[in-house]
Amino acid sequence: MNKRNKIVYWISTVWLALGMTSTAIVQLVKMEEEIQKTSLELGYPIYFLSIIGVWKLLGVVVILLPKFALLKEWAYAGFFFLMSGAIISHLCIGDNMATLFGPSLLLVLTILSWYSRPASKKLLNPDSGG
Repeated sequence: MNKRNKIVYWISTVWLALGMTSTAIVQLVKMEEEIQKTSLELGYPIYFLSIIGVWKLLGVVVILLPKFALLKEWAYAGFFFLMSGAIISHLCIGDNMATLFGPSLLLVLTILSWYSRPASKKLLNPDSGG
């Protein structure tokens, strides 16, 4: 892995972890603004916030831990589906483009982190533990 890929991987992964952790905390503490957006505007049940928050935190732990390549693939896939689903949900209710910035940024960071990850964190590598 060259130096540029390593830098891209760690920057995107750290920012992804921070973004997912901060949004998970907001969802788990059920901030009033988050309840308004999720329940009243998007039409999802409030308990959905707890489910998403827990899965985000678990995903962050998995992508930061060494080894566990198969779990990392699942975490990245989960982040991808979650953020693309958020973008689609906001588009469906006609939210403005500024609302799409957060999930779009996290989606790009997910793709960058996944694509630039070192060989030791890839599924088909015999040393990856997956």
